[in-house]
Amino acid sequence: MRGLLLSRPPFDGLPAAELDGLAAAIAVRRLPAGAVLVEPGGTVTAVSLVAAGALEVQAPSGELLSRRGEGEAAGVQAVLEGAPAGNRITALEDTLLYDIPAAEFRRLRATHPAVARFFAPPGSERRRDTPAAPPAGWDGPAGLLGRRLADLIRREPVVVAPEASIAEAARRMRQADISCLPVVAADRLVGIVTDRDLRNRVLAAGLDPSLPVSAVMTPEPTRVEDTALLFEAQILLARHRIHHLPVLRGGRLVGVVTGTDLLRAQGRSFAFLATDVGTREDAAGIADALRPLPQLVHDLVQTGASAYGIGHAVSALTDAATLRLVELAERRLGPPPVPYAWMALGSQARQEQTVRSDQDNALVIDDAYDPAAHGDWFARFAALVCEGLAAAGYELCPGDMMARNPAWRMPLAAWKETFGRWIGMPEPEALMKASVFFDMRAVAGHAPLVEELQRTVLAVARGNRLFLGHMTGAAMTHRPPLGFFRNLVLIPGGEHRHSLDMKHAGLVPIVDLARLYALDAGLPPVNSRDRLVAAGEAGTVSASGAHDLIDALDFLGLVRLRHQARLLAAGRPPDNYVLPEELSPFDRGHLKDAFAVVKSMQAAALAAYRGGRG
Repeated sequence: MRGLLLSRPPFDGLPAAELDGLAAAIAVRRLPAGAVLVEPGGTVTAVSLVAAGALEVQAPSGELLSRRGEGEAAGVQAVLEGAPAGNRITALEDTLLYDIPAAEFRRLRATHPAVARFFAPPGSERRRDTPAAPPAGWDGPAGLLGRRLADLIRREPVVVAPEASIAEAARRMRQADISCLPVVAADRLVGIVTDRDLRNRVLAAGLDPSLPVSAVMTPEPTRVEDTALLFEAQILLARHRIHHLPVLRGGRLVGVVTGTDLLRAQGRSFAFLATDVGTREDAAGIADALRPLPQLVHDLVQTGASAYGIGHAVSALTDAATLRLVELAERRLGPPPVPYAWMALGSQARQEQTVRSDQDNALVIDDAYDPAAHGDWFARFAALVCEGLAAAGYELCPGDMMARNPAWRMPLAAWKETFGRWIGMPEPEALMKASVFFDMRAVAGHAPLVEELQRTVLAVARGNRLFLGHMTGAAMTHRPPLGFFRNLVLIPGGEHRHSLDMKHAGLVPIVDLARLYALDAGLPPVNSRDRLVAAGEAGTVSASGAHDLIDALDFLGLVRLRHQARLLAAGRPPDNYVLPEELSPFDRGHLKDAFAVVKSMQAAALAAYRGGRG
């Protein structure tokens, strides 16, 4: 028994006395072929190490989830969660088990970090509800990625009513030693007045200070929820060229943050890059501003930032580059003849970009659009922005899904008709396009155009079983690379021979499932993790299924980012192809667990949306 423990991580690193104690605590059990170790709902009192033989793990439905061979463990999740068994485990052949009592197993994890890391569920080292926080004391590039605005709110805001006089507002600002004053009516933020407003709109204009403050306030100011990340707030300040940002919690004002507040909370960060991008005068300058991005992503991975946080940060820089190119294009062509919205699609819309991304975008134009009168302006505008993005480092979309393509540059009514056609006649090409365009987000221009389009599309797709069934079938084209005996199935040949495609075989299946669940319930979130959280709450996927997929998404995303960081450190362009030998036994085991989760959830989606027909 001691020999087996010495030959297997993580027990091979235990001190001799600890190893002797563990060997004494272990109970030996033999299971004949076909015997049941545990049934769904059964009590699990020990973690079972396979000393010889093999176990088979089946879902309650009978579907094969995995097989555990020599040196692998069963019952870990139930013991960690203190919950009943979720699956049936049986002996595939005559099997010898070493049972570690649950209390002893928990003690080992609590006292030996190597054991805790080895037996942590995929993604469990991160909280499910927020991106990972950086290590204590770290004020470098990860400083804004794990912190939310709620962390900066320390006191109730000082406010003023809209009917209060300008003089009263000025007195309150002086007494509280603040540079702005939110204007609140019936617990709703209706405006903001700043010391600059008092200087420029009152003193310089010779305005009577007895007038109501509503006469000089900025109405309906840009605001943000306190769940937003700090770097997102910094980018909002830079984008709108403002210095004060009201912070809401559930629609109620809870504070105001300034650029100075955020500067104190950060060191070198994505927000600085976004601000720099916003000052550049051409695509070459934007490319130059983004040059530190690969190193910054590498540093973030090294400091423990989550895939969720990094995806938001990298996508925010793409947003900043897009917004600046839109501003430069409008400066060159003149103001738009009718309102429009620049719409990000795909991974940018989902805020899941990594260092290497091409562009997917479209234009939604106001229905006052006249092709004869306005077509040339929008054609030239879209070409300038798309080609500018390409020059700044965002490759042109190989499928030409970009605003410079007339097919992706339409009035709102035409977009609604197009989506209606895709949903009503779900043919393969329509499904492929829909899977990209269902991930939409306004980046520049008149955002309500995209918001109305999204509301319309979600209403048409919600609960549409025919369309959802076809979407499910299309989503099954990407399957996890897990063989029947739980072995990793590698790419057999070509440039990426013997590797795993972490994007198409790992992450895309989860992205597809998250989209499917969101469409079924008509949920507006676009980010895959946010979709899974919302879908779990709405009931289109079980809470446990949503949590398992979130864990798998977090872990697979982190594996991909670590791989890309290694390539960046070696001076090579990042890709999505991971060689198994890059991974530790710990990561390989959890990779199999994550793929097994995805495979199981795909099977459940087929049963739910296509009646079990593949």
